[in-house]
Amino acid sequence: MAAPVYRGHFGKPQAERLLWRAGFGPRPGEAERLARMGLHGAVHHLTHPGRERLKGPKPHDDNGRPLAPNDAWGHDQLWWLDRMVRTRRPLTERMTLVWHDWFATSREGVGPARLMLRQNRLFRTHALGSFATLLREVTCDPAMLMWLNGTDNTKDSPNENYAREMMELFTLGADRGYNEHDVREQARALTGWDNDWSDNLGPVNFHFDKKRHDPGVKRIFGKRGHFDWKDSCRLCVHHRKHPSFFVDKLWSYFIPTRPPAGTRHALERLYVHHDYDVKPVVEAILRHPALYNGPRMVKSPVVYLAGLLRSTRRGIDTESWTWLLSLAGQQLFYPPNVAGWDDTRWLDTATFRARWMIASYAIRPHALDSGKVKRPRNATKLVNHAEGFLGHPALTARTHGDLKRFANRALHDANSDWKKKQYPALVENALRQLLAASPDLQTS
Repeated sequence: MAAPVYRGHFGKPQAERLLWRAGFGPRPGEAERLARMGLHGAVHHLTHPGRERLKGPKPHDDNGRPLAPNDAWGHDQLWWLDRMVRTRRPLTERMTLVWHDWFATSREGVGPARLMLRQNRLFRTHALGSFATLLREVTCDPAMLMWLNGTDNTKDSPNENYAREMMELFTLGADRGYNEHDVREQARALTGWDNDWSDNLGPVNFHFDKKRHDPGVKRIFGKRGHFDWKDSCRLCVHHRKHPSFFVDKLWSYFIPTRPPAGTRHALERLYVHHDYDVKPVVEAILRHPALYNGPRMVKSPVVYLAGLLRSTRRGIDTESWTWLLSLAGQQLFYPPNVAGWDDTRWLDTATFRARWMIASYAIRPHALDSGKVKRPRNATKLVNHAEGFLGHPALTARTHGDLKRFANRALHDANSDWKKKQYPALVENALRQLLAASPDLQTS
């Protein structure tokens, strides 16, 4: 039995939600173009993109200089944010962000930005490929080896950090199909990695050293063998508990409610049938009725910011995004711990002020000069102008009505000649800010 497929109308609102869930929101006119493709055409377009060609102005720092992601603080974050804003392959870039959260690795425990950027390229390369291959590549990735003590794991002194997290967070789930004996035996299987040290570059030359590996017989998940690190990955992916963990976790990145039992089983069978490939499961999730009929989903700070910049055609031209994203609760390359970000904290009283500031910073260069720009003293037209500035996003009737009531009240206060001339432009600026910070744009 296959997973259900959405059969309702696929218009601009549905295409817009798809672009937010499977990317970073639409550029002007993009949701309309995707809607004309129909559901299946739209999903195919996202899951089978062409060669990457970044679109828009190249990024630079506050002084107009090119970014230096390997050297300047915060430029690694700006470099990746720029890719999110300018990408023509939004799902590939969104999956890169998914894997960064799934295999959460932080510069605080890794060090050089070059190692994190290398891992980032790894996630992008395998964004929609084989999860089994991705797990193997992550296991020997230098950033991960540093983050979870892979190069400290030797036959004489096994380190259990990666073994435990590989099962608990990456492949099986907490207390699902393994025990402490399996953790210890997995740690033995994963021994052997090493690296050199350069006074100028830090950790370099990551490699497997047979002399550091425990070649003895291990017993993992009830199976016996001379297992090594590749076997460790294979045993996890082939474990009977892995497909259900994988489907539930992947689903959660696109849909905020749990999958129905029938859907979960169908996606598990699809995943195994396609030899643990990610793309078929993602395609089925993006076609599922729950994505279009289900509740709205809070955008993470990075997704929210990238979408604002895409909708206004603005590139990365300030370093302010680094500290604003930190205040909002999501600093790229710095997840809070190995479990990744807690998406239940995306929108609360501690972070909303930063979101308001993000909206203000994003639209500030486009602010209308009330002394030069003439706008009609008509609330309906001003609201339409403000909505058009952000690409006419799909709005609830309540939000649209609140904006119109605000505009009417503000225009009503224009009781002198200069106010009548300047208030319309000022009101539209305010409407843009209110719209950008509205619940409809904070969620999708």
